[in-house]
Amino acid sequence: MNTFLLQPQQTPQNGTGNIIFMIVLYAAIFLALYFFLIRPNSKRKKQEAELRNNLEIGDEITTIGGIVGRVVAIKEEEDEIIIETGSDRCKLKMKRWCISSVNTVKEKPEAKTEEKTEKKGFFSKKSDNKNEK
Repeated sequence: MNTFLLQPQQTPQNGTGNIIFMIVLYAAIFLALYFFLIRPNSKRKKQEAELRNNLEIGDEITTIGGIVGRVVAIKEEEDEIIIETGSDRCKLKMKRWCISSVNTVKEKPEAKTEEKTEKKGFFSKKSDNKNEK
């Protein structure tokens, strides 16, 4: 009756199961770090570079230090910009990397307005947005 408790359990002789498990575990940790830390950081850097490269004269910007101003001139060869701040029109010469955000709202070209997609509900039924009483 208790004979199955007395028998020793069989384990792999060379331990290859443990090695494979450790390799899979390390790969899973690396993938998690990549998707949660490395990839979003590289996307953010690409967006910031695109923002700085698409800068135009007349754009309102905010620098990393919190200075708000309007771009007066862009010097491509020196990678610098000149901004004008305040009502006294004080001009500051800064490097392009110090731009934190562009405050000017630019109009995006609109897609075709003729083609309207219908919004569907949870189970692919048309949802009515009208409030019926």
